[in-house]
Amino acid sequence: MGTATTGRSSRATAWHNWAGNVTATPARVVTPASVGELQEAVRRAAEDGLKVKAVGTGHSFTAAAATDGVLVRPQALAGIREIDRSAGTVTVAAGTVLKDLNTALAREGLSLTNMGDIMEQTVSGATSTGTHGTGRDSASISAQIRGLELVTADGRLLTCSEKENPDVFAAARIGIGALGIVTAITFAVEPVFFLTAREEPMDFDRVTAEFEQHFAENEHFEFYWFPHTGNCNTKRNNRSQGPAAPPGAVSAWVEDELLSNGVFQAVNSLGRAVPATIPSIARIASRALSARTYTDIPYKVFTSPRRVRFVEMEYALPRERVVEALRELKSMVDRSGLRVSFPVEVRTAPADDIALSTASGRETAYIAVHMYKGTPYQAYFTAAERIFTAHGGRPHWGKVHTRDAEYFAGVYPRFGEFTALRDRLDPDRLFGNDYLRRVLGG
Repeated sequence: MGTATTGRSSRATAWHNWAGNVTATPARVVTPASVGELQEAVRRAAEDGLKVKAVGTGHSFTAAAATDGVLVRPQALAGIREIDRSAGTVTVAAGTVLKDLNTALAREGLSLTNMGDIMEQTVSGATSTGTHGTGRDSASISAQIRGLELVTADGRLLTCSEKENPDVFAAARIGIGALGIVTAITFAVEPVFFLTAREEPMDFDRVTAEFEQHFAENEHFEFYWFPHTGNCNTKRNNRSQGPAAPPGAVSAWVEDELLSNGVFQAVNSLGRAVPATIPSIARIASRALSARTYTDIPYKVFTSPRRVRFVEMEYALPRERVVEALRELKSMVDRSGLRVSFPVEVRTAPADDIALSTASGRETAYIAVHMYKGTPYQAYFTAAERIFTAHGGRPHWGKVHTRDAEYFAGVYPRFGEFTALRDRLDPDRLFGNDYLRRVLGG
Protein backbone atom coordinates (compact mmCIF):
# COMPACT_ATOMS: atom_id res chain seq x y z
CA MET A 1 0.00 0.00 0.00
CA GLY A 2 1.52 3.27 -1.08
CA THR A 3 0.63 6.87 -1.57
CA ALA A 4 -0.59 8.54 -4.72
CA THR A 5 1.81 10.07 -7.20
CA THR A 6 1.08 13.01 -9.45
CA GLY A 7 -1.21 12.08 -12.30
CA ARG A 8 -1.69 8.52 -11.06
CA SER A 9 -3.87 6.66 -8.62
CA SER A 10 -3.08 4.17 -5.91
CA ARG A 11 -4.59 2.42 -2.95
CA ALA A 12 -4.10 4.49 0.17
CA THR A 13 -4.02 4.25 3.89
CA ALA A 14 -6.64 5.99 6.00
CA TRP A 15 -7.06 9.72 5.51
CA HIS A 16 -7.78 11.96 8.51
CA ASN A 17 -8.58 15.63 8.84
CA TRP A 18 -6.49 18.30 10.62
CA ALA A 19 -8.30 17.90 13.94
CA GLY A 20 -8.20 14.12 13.82
CA ASN A 21 -11.92 13.73 14.48
CA VAL A 22 -12.73 12.41 10.96
CA THR A 23 -11.07 9.45 9.22
CA ALA A 24 -11.78 7.61 5.97
CA THR A 25 -10.20 4.82 3.96
CA PRO A 26 -10.63 5.47 0.23
CA ALA A 27 -10.39 2.71 -2.36
CA ARG A 28 -7.86 4.83 -4.21
CA VAL A 29 -6.28 8.26 -4.17
CA VAL A 30 -5.83 10.35 -7.29
CA THR A 31 -3.50 13.35 -7.64
CA PRO A 32 -4.30 14.78 -11.08
CA ALA A 33 -1.66 16.94 -12.75
CA SER A 34 -4.16 18.53 -15.15
CA VAL A 35 -7.86 19.22 -15.48
CA GLY A 36 -7.97 16.56 -18.20
CA GLU A 37 -6.59 13.96 -15.79
CA LEU A 38 -9.20 14.98 -13.23
CA GLN A 39 -11.99 14.60 -15.79
CA GLU A 40 -10.68 11.13 -16.66
CA ALA A 41 -10.54 10.18 -12.96
CA VAL A 42 -14.17 11.23 -12.52
CA ARG A 43 -15.28 9.23 -15.58
CA ARG A 44 -13.34 6.17 -14.43
CA ALA A 45 -14.81 6.34 -10.92
CA ALA A 46 -18.31 6.42 -12.39
CA GLU A 47 -17.51 3.37 -14.55
CA ASP A 48 -16.19 1.54 -11.49
CA GLY A 49 -19.22 2.40 -9.38
CA LEU A 50 -17.16 4.44 -6.91
CA LYS A 51 -18.01 7.76 -5.28
CA VAL A 52 -15.60 10.68 -5.76
CA LYS A 53 -14.60 13.37 -3.25
CA ALA A 54 -11.95 16.09 -3.46
CA VAL A 55 -10.05 16.92 -0.28
CA GLY A 56 -8.03 20.03 0.46
CA THR A 57 -5.89 20.31 3.57
CA GLY A 58 -8.47 18.75 5.87
CA HIS A 59 -9.28 21.87 7.87
CA SER A 60 -13.00 21.05 8.01
CA PHE A 61 -14.26 19.40 11.17
CA THR A 62 -17.06 17.57 9.35
CA ALA A 63 -16.90 14.52 7.08
CA ALA A 64 -17.71 16.64 4.01
CA ALA A 65 -14.70 15.21 2.12
CA ALA A 66 -14.70 11.67 3.52
CA THR A 67 -15.15 8.78 1.10
CA ASP A 68 -14.53 5.07 0.72
CA GLY A 69 -14.35 5.61 -3.04
CA VAL A 70 -11.93 7.83 -4.96
CA LEU A 71 -10.22 10.60 -2.99
CA VAL A 72 -8.97 13.41 -5.23
CA ARG A 73 -6.05 15.50 -3.98
CA PRO A 74 -5.98 18.69 -6.07
CA GLN A 75 -2.67 20.03 -4.73
CA ALA A 76 -0.93 19.61 -8.12
CA LEU A 77 -3.59 21.89 -9.63
CA ALA A 78 -2.13 25.01 -8.08
CA GLY A 79 -0.94 28.49 -8.90
CA ILE A 80 -2.20 31.70 -10.47
CA ARG A 81 -3.52 31.25 -14.00
CA GLU A 82 -4.25 34.86 -14.86
CA ILE A 83 -4.30 38.35 -13.36
CA ASP A 84 -6.68 40.79 -15.08
CA ARG A 85 -5.88 44.20 -13.63
CA SER A 86 -8.49 46.01 -15.71
CA ALA A 87 -11.24 43.70 -14.44
CA GLY A 88 -9.75 43.54 -10.94
CA THR A 89 -9.66 39.74 -10.89
CA VAL A 90 -7.25 36.85 -10.41
CA THR A 91 -7.89 33.30 -11.60
CA VAL A 92 -6.25 30.50 -9.61
CA ALA A 93 -6.22 26.73 -9.79
CA ALA A 94 -8.34 25.02 -7.14
CA GLY A 95 -5.53 23.38 -5.20
CA THR A 96 -3.76 26.67 -4.49
CA VAL A 97 -3.25 27.19 -0.76
CA LEU A 98 -4.55 30.53 0.53
CA LYS A 99 -1.16 31.37 2.03
CA ASP A 100 0.48 31.01 -1.38
CA LEU A 101 -2.28 33.07 -3.01
CA ASN A 102 -1.95 35.86 -0.45
CA THR A 103 1.82 36.12 -0.75
CA ALA A 104 1.70 35.95 -4.57
CA LEU A 105 -0.95 38.68 -4.71
CA ALA A 106 1.08 40.87 -2.36
CA ARG A 107 4.08 40.58 -4.70
CA GLU A 108 1.80 41.84 -7.48
CA GLY A 109 0.54 44.71 -5.32
CA LEU A 110 -2.91 43.12 -4.95
CA SER A 111 -5.10 41.70 -2.17
CA LEU A 112 -8.39 40.03 -1.44
CA THR A 113 -10.77 42.44 0.30
CA ASN A 114 -11.44 40.18 3.29
CA MET A 115 -10.34 36.77 4.53
CA GLY A 116 -10.51 34.36 7.46
CA ASP A 117 -7.99 34.08 10.27
CA ILE A 118 -6.04 31.09 8.94
CA MET A 119 -4.67 30.52 5.44
CA GLU A 120 -3.63 26.86 5.35
CA GLN A 121 -6.67 25.78 3.31
CA THR A 122 -6.89 25.34 -0.44
CA VAL A 123 -8.97 27.99 -2.19
CA SER A 124 -11.52 25.39 -3.27
CA GLY A 125 -11.83 23.85 0.19
CA ALA A 126 -12.17 27.22 1.89
CA THR A 127 -14.82 28.54 -0.49
CA SER A 128 -16.79 25.28 -0.78
CA THR A 129 -17.47 25.32 2.97
CA GLY A 130 -18.10 29.07 3.33
CA THR A 131 -14.91 30.17 5.12
CA HIS A 132 -15.21 33.77 6.31
CA GLY A 133 -13.57 36.42 8.42
CA THR A 134 -15.39 39.36 9.94
CA GLY A 135 -16.71 42.40 8.13
CA ARG A 136 -19.33 45.13 8.24
CA ASP A 137 -19.42 45.60 4.46
CA SER A 138 -17.12 42.90 3.04
CA ALA A 139 -18.29 39.29 3.06
CA SER A 140 -16.85 35.76 2.96
CA ILE A 141 -14.17 34.54 0.58
CA SER A 142 -16.90 32.82 -1.47
CA ALA A 143 -18.72 36.13 -1.92
CA GLN A 144 -15.57 37.49 -3.59
CA ILE A 145 -15.78 34.85 -6.36
CA ARG A 146 -16.49 36.19 -9.86
CA GLY A 147 -16.29 32.91 -11.75
CA LEU A 148 -15.43 29.25 -11.34
CA GLU A 149 -14.91 26.03 -13.25
CA LEU A 150 -16.02 22.62 -12.07
CA VAL A 151 -15.95 19.08 -13.38
CA THR A 152 -19.48 17.65 -13.23
CA ALA A 153 -20.59 14.06 -12.77
CA ASP A 154 -20.53 13.33 -16.50
CA GLY A 155 -16.90 14.48 -16.74
CA ARG A 156 -17.68 17.79 -18.44
CA LEU A 157 -15.89 21.02 -17.50
CA LEU A 158 -18.52 23.63 -16.67
CA THR A 159 -17.65 27.34 -16.54
CA CYS A 160 -19.95 29.61 -14.57
CA SER A 161 -20.27 33.26 -13.61
CA GLU A 162 -23.06 35.81 -13.29
CA LYS A 163 -23.36 35.71 -17.12
CA GLU A 164 -22.49 32.09 -17.90
CA ASN A 165 -24.55 29.34 -16.24
CA PRO A 166 -25.74 31.84 -13.61
CA ASP A 167 -27.95 29.28 -11.86
CA VAL A 168 -24.90 27.13 -11.15
CA PHE A 169 -22.86 30.19 -10.13
CA ALA A 170 -25.57 31.17 -7.62
CA ALA A 171 -25.05 27.88 -5.79
CA ALA A 172 -21.59 26.52 -6.58
CA ARG A 173 -19.66 29.29 -4.83
CA ILE A 174 -20.53 27.35 -1.65
CA GLY A 175 -21.21 23.87 -2.98
CA ILE A 176 -19.97 21.64 -0.11
CA GLY A 177 -18.55 19.37 -2.82
CA ALA A 178 -22.07 18.31 -3.86
CA LEU A 179 -22.23 19.77 -7.37
CA GLY A 180 -18.86 18.75 -8.82
CA ILE A 181 -15.13 19.20 -8.32
CA VAL A 182 -13.96 22.81 -8.58
CA THR A 183 -10.87 23.20 -10.79
CA ALA A 184 -10.37 26.98 -10.88
CA ILE A 185 -11.74 30.08 -9.18
CA THR A 186 -11.72 33.72 -10.29
CA PHE A 187 -11.64 36.13 -7.35
CA ALA A 188 -12.21 39.87 -7.21
CA VAL A 189 -9.04 41.59 -6.01
CA GLU A 190 -8.01 45.18 -5.38
CA PRO A 191 -4.77 47.13 -5.01
CA VAL A 192 -3.04 46.15 -1.77
CA PHE A 193 -3.90 48.40 1.17
CA PHE A 194 -2.99 48.87 4.82
CA LEU A 195 -5.07 47.87 7.81
CA THR A 196 -4.56 49.31 11.26
CA ALA A 197 -5.49 46.80 13.93
CA ARG A 198 -6.50 47.91 17.41
CA GLU A 199 -6.81 45.25 20.07
CA GLU A 200 -8.25 46.13 23.44
CA PRO A 201 -9.37 44.11 26.46
CA MET A 202 -12.96 44.86 27.44
CA ASP A 203 -15.34 43.30 29.94
CA PHE A 204 -18.17 41.09 28.73
CA ASP A 205 -21.02 43.36 29.83
CA ARG A 206 -19.55 46.38 28.09
CA VAL A 207 -18.74 44.70 24.78
CA THR A 208 -22.18 43.10 24.53
CA ALA A 209 -23.94 46.36 25.47
CA GLU A 210 -21.90 48.26 22.87
CA PHE A 211 -21.81 45.55 20.20
CA GLU A 212 -23.90 47.37 17.59
CA GLN A 213 -21.89 50.56 18.08
CA HIS A 214 -18.57 48.74 17.58
CA PHE A 215 -19.99 46.97 14.53
CA ALA A 216 -21.19 50.24 12.98
CA GLU A 217 -17.97 52.16 13.62
CA ASN A 218 -15.47 49.58 12.29
CA GLU A 219 -14.91 47.88 8.96
CA HIS A 220 -13.91 44.65 10.71
CA PHE A 221 -14.92 44.08 14.33
CA GLU A 222 -14.63 40.87 16.34
CA PHE A 223 -14.15 39.83 19.92
CA TYR A 224 -13.26 36.82 22.02
CA TRP A 225 -14.86 35.95 25.35
CA PHE A 226 -12.90 33.80 27.81
CA PRO A 227 -15.31 31.31 29.45
CA HIS A 228 -15.28 31.25 33.28
CA THR A 229 -14.43 34.97 33.26
CA GLY A 230 -16.09 38.26 32.43
CA ASN A 231 -13.15 39.18 30.20
CA CYS A 232 -13.03 39.72 26.44
CA ASN A 233 -10.50 40.86 23.89
CA THR A 234 -11.76 43.08 21.06
CA LYS A 235 -10.20 43.54 17.62
CA ARG A 236 -10.92 46.43 15.27
CA ASN A 237 -9.34 46.43 11.82
CA ASN A 238 -9.76 49.52 9.63
CA ARG A 239 -8.10 50.79 6.48
CA SER A 240 -5.38 53.36 6.91
CA GLN A 241 -2.72 55.20 4.96
CA GLY A 242 0.11 53.20 6.52
CA PRO A 243 3.05 52.85 6.65
CA ALA A 244 3.52 49.32 7.92
CA ALA A 245 4.17 49.16 11.66
CA PRO A 246 3.97 45.48 12.67
CA PRO A 247 3.45 44.46 16.30
CA GLY A 248 6.48 44.55 18.58
CA ALA A 249 8.21 41.38 19.66
CA VAL A 250 6.58 41.20 23.10
CA SER A 251 3.02 41.79 21.96
CA ALA A 252 3.54 39.40 19.03
CA TRP A 253 4.70 36.74 21.48
CA VAL A 254 1.64 37.26 23.69
CA GLU A 255 -0.71 36.91 20.72
CA ASP A 256 1.09 34.12 18.86
CA GLU A 257 2.32 31.97 21.74
CA LEU A 258 0.19 32.72 24.80
CA LEU A 259 -3.14 32.79 22.94
CA SER A 260 -2.52 30.71 19.84
CA ASN A 261 0.40 28.31 19.89
CA GLY A 262 3.22 27.14 22.18
CA VAL A 263 2.18 28.38 25.62
CA PHE A 264 -1.48 27.93 24.71
CA GLN A 265 -0.74 24.31 23.81
CA ALA A 266 0.85 23.76 27.22
CA VAL A 267 -1.99 25.28 29.22
CA ASN A 268 -4.58 23.35 27.20
CA SER A 269 -2.70 20.13 27.84
CA LEU A 270 -2.73 20.94 31.55
CA GLY A 271 -6.43 21.74 31.38
CA ARG A 272 -7.18 18.46 29.62
CA ALA A 273 -5.26 16.54 32.30
CA VAL A 274 -6.62 18.55 35.24
CA PRO A 275 -9.92 20.23 34.21
CA ALA A 276 -10.27 21.94 37.61
CA THR A 277 -7.38 24.24 36.66
CA ILE A 278 -9.14 25.69 33.60
CA PRO A 279 -11.05 28.60 35.24
CA SER A 280 -7.85 29.82 36.92
CA ILE A 281 -5.90 29.52 33.68
CA ALA A 282 -8.62 31.45 31.83
CA ARG A 283 -8.49 34.29 34.34
CA ILE A 284 -4.69 34.53 34.10
CA ALA A 285 -4.62 34.30 30.29
CA SER A 286 -7.37 36.87 29.79
CA ARG A 287 -5.64 39.33 32.15
CA ALA A 288 -2.32 38.93 30.31
CA LEU A 289 -3.75 40.89 27.40
CA SER A 290 -3.09 44.58 26.96
CA ALA A 291 -4.16 47.07 24.31
CA ARG A 292 -2.00 47.29 21.21
CA THR A 293 -2.17 48.91 17.77
CA TYR A 294 -0.29 47.86 14.64
CA THR A 295 -0.48 48.36 10.86
CA ASP A 296 0.29 46.03 7.96
CA ILE A 297 -1.02 44.68 4.64
CA PRO A 298 -4.27 42.70 4.92
CA TYR A 299 -3.17 39.07 5.12
CA LYS A 300 -0.62 39.92 7.82
CA VAL A 301 -3.38 41.49 9.93
CA PHE A 302 -6.28 39.13 9.22
CA THR A 303 -4.42 35.83 9.54
CA SER A 304 -2.14 34.17 12.07
CA PRO A 305 -0.65 30.67 12.51
CA ARG A 306 -2.70 28.13 14.44
CA ARG A 307 -0.62 25.21 15.69
CA VAL A 308 -2.83 24.14 18.60
CA ARG A 309 -5.35 21.60 17.33
CA PHE A 310 -8.98 21.80 18.38
CA VAL A 311 -12.53 20.89 17.40
CA GLU A 312 -14.92 23.70 16.54
CA MET A 313 -18.63 24.42 16.15
CA GLU A 314 -19.75 27.74 14.66
CA TYR A 315 -23.27 29.04 14.05
CA ALA A 316 -24.43 32.00 12.01
CA LEU A 317 -27.27 33.93 13.65
CA PRO A 318 -29.30 36.94 12.54
CA ARG A 319 -27.07 39.77 13.75
CA GLU A 320 -29.76 41.22 15.99
CA ARG A 321 -29.92 37.91 17.93
CA VAL A 322 -26.21 37.40 18.62
CA VAL A 323 -25.88 39.31 21.90
CA GLU A 324 -28.87 37.54 23.43
CA ALA A 325 -27.53 34.16 22.32
CA LEU A 326 -24.05 34.91 23.67
CA ARG A 327 -25.45 35.95 27.04
CA GLU A 328 -27.40 32.68 27.13
CA LEU A 329 -24.21 30.78 26.30
CA LYS A 330 -22.32 32.49 29.13
CA SER A 331 -25.12 31.78 31.57
CA MET A 332 -25.18 28.13 30.50
CA VAL A 333 -21.40 27.73 31.00
CA ASP A 334 -21.54 29.52 34.37
CA ARG A 335 -24.31 27.20 35.60
CA SER A 336 -22.76 24.01 34.29
CA GLY A 337 -19.85 21.89 35.37
CA LEU A 338 -18.23 22.39 31.97
CA ARG A 339 -14.58 23.41 31.80
CA VAL A 340 -13.85 25.34 28.60
CA SER A 341 -10.25 26.36 27.90
CA PHE A 342 -10.75 28.00 24.48
CA PRO A 343 -12.13 31.53 23.97
CA VAL A 344 -15.50 31.96 22.23
CA GLU A 345 -15.21 33.98 19.02
CA VAL A 346 -17.80 36.47 17.70
CA ARG A 347 -17.64 37.85 14.14
CA THR A 348 -19.99 39.43 11.58
CA ALA A 349 -20.82 39.36 7.86
CA PRO A 350 -23.13 41.35 5.59
CA ALA A 351 -25.94 39.58 3.73
CA ASP A 352 -24.93 37.91 0.46
CA ASP A 353 -26.71 36.21 -2.45
CA ILE A 354 -25.21 32.68 -2.37
CA ALA A 355 -27.86 29.97 -1.96
CA LEU A 356 -26.25 28.06 0.95
CA SER A 357 -24.11 30.83 2.42
CA THR A 358 -24.55 31.12 6.17
CA ALA A 359 -25.12 34.85 5.46
CA SER A 360 -27.52 34.23 2.57
CA GLY A 361 -30.18 36.94 2.57
CA ARG A 362 -29.54 38.23 6.08
CA GLU A 363 -27.17 40.39 8.11
CA THR A 364 -25.23 37.86 10.12
CA ALA A 365 -23.14 37.39 13.25
CA TYR A 366 -21.22 34.24 14.13
CA ILE A 367 -20.50 32.54 17.44
CA ALA A 368 -17.74 29.92 17.38
CA VAL A 369 -17.05 27.53 20.24
CA HIS A 370 -13.92 25.37 20.45
CA MET A 371 -12.54 22.53 22.53
CA TYR A 372 -8.93 21.36 22.68
CA LYS A 373 -8.23 18.22 20.62
CA GLY A 374 -8.73 15.09 22.70
CA THR A 375 -11.05 16.80 25.21
CA PRO A 376 -14.68 15.57 25.27
CA TYR A 377 -16.67 18.28 23.50
CA GLN A 378 -20.12 16.75 23.03
CA ALA A 379 -21.78 18.10 26.19
CA TYR A 380 -20.58 21.67 25.55
CA PHE A 381 -21.40 21.64 21.83
CA THR A 382 -24.82 20.05 22.40
CA ALA A 383 -25.78 22.72 24.94
CA ALA A 384 -24.42 25.49 22.70
CA GLU A 385 -26.22 24.13 19.64
CA ARG A 386 -29.50 24.11 21.53
CA ILE A 387 -29.08 27.85 22.12
CA PHE A 388 -27.99 28.61 18.55
CA THR A 389 -30.80 26.70 16.86
CA ALA A 390 -33.39 28.41 19.08
CA HIS A 391 -32.26 31.66 17.42
CA GLY A 392 -32.57 30.36 13.87
CA GLY A 393 -28.86 29.55 13.57
CA ARG A 394 -27.18 28.12 10.50
CA PRO A 395 -24.10 25.96 11.21
CA HIS A 396 -20.87 26.44 9.29
CA TRP A 397 -20.71 23.70 6.64
CA GLY A 398 -17.19 22.68 7.66
CA LYS A 399 -17.62 22.65 11.42
CA VAL A 400 -19.21 20.25 13.91
CA HIS A 401 -23.01 20.22 14.04
CA THR A 402 -25.88 17.73 14.21
CA ARG A 403 -28.39 19.37 11.83
CA ASP A 404 -30.01 17.61 8.86
CA ALA A 405 -31.76 18.42 5.58
CA GLU A 406 -35.12 18.97 7.26
CA TYR A 407 -33.61 21.63 9.50
CA PHE A 408 -31.76 23.33 6.65
CA ALA A 409 -34.91 23.49 4.53
CA GLY A 410 -36.37 25.63 7.32
CA VAL A 411 -33.47 28.07 7.75
CA TYR A 412 -32.37 28.45 4.10
CA PRO A 413 -35.11 29.94 1.87
CA ARG A 414 -33.16 28.79 -1.22
CA PHE A 415 -32.42 25.27 0.01
CA GLY A 416 -34.76 23.73 -2.57
CA GLU A 417 -33.01 25.67 -5.34
CA PHE A 418 -29.70 24.09 -4.36
CA THR A 419 -31.01 20.53 -4.07
CA ALA A 420 -32.84 20.81 -7.42
CA LEU A 421 -29.58 21.90 -9.06
CA ARG A 422 -27.82 18.97 -7.43
CA ASP A 423 -30.46 16.62 -8.80
CA ARG A 424 -29.75 17.99 -12.29
CA LEU A 425 -25.93 18.00 -12.11
CA ASP A 426 -25.41 14.81 -10.07
CA PRO A 427 -28.55 12.66 -10.22
CA ASP A 428 -26.64 9.49 -9.34
CA ARG A 429 -24.81 11.12 -6.41
CA LEU A 430 -21.33 10.42 -7.76
CA PHE A 431 -20.10 13.15 -5.39
CA GLY A 432 -22.23 11.98 -2.48
CA ASN A 433 -21.22 10.69 0.94
CA ASP A 434 -22.83 10.17 4.33
CA TYR A 435 -22.40 13.82 5.34
CA LEU A 436 -24.10 15.16 2.21
CA ARG A 437 -26.89 12.60 2.59
CA ARG A 438 -27.58 13.97 6.06
CA VAL A 439 -27.39 17.69 5.27
CA LEU A 440 -28.93 17.69 1.76
CA GLY A 441 -31.15 14.64 1.84
CA GLY A 442 -31.20 11.64 -0.50
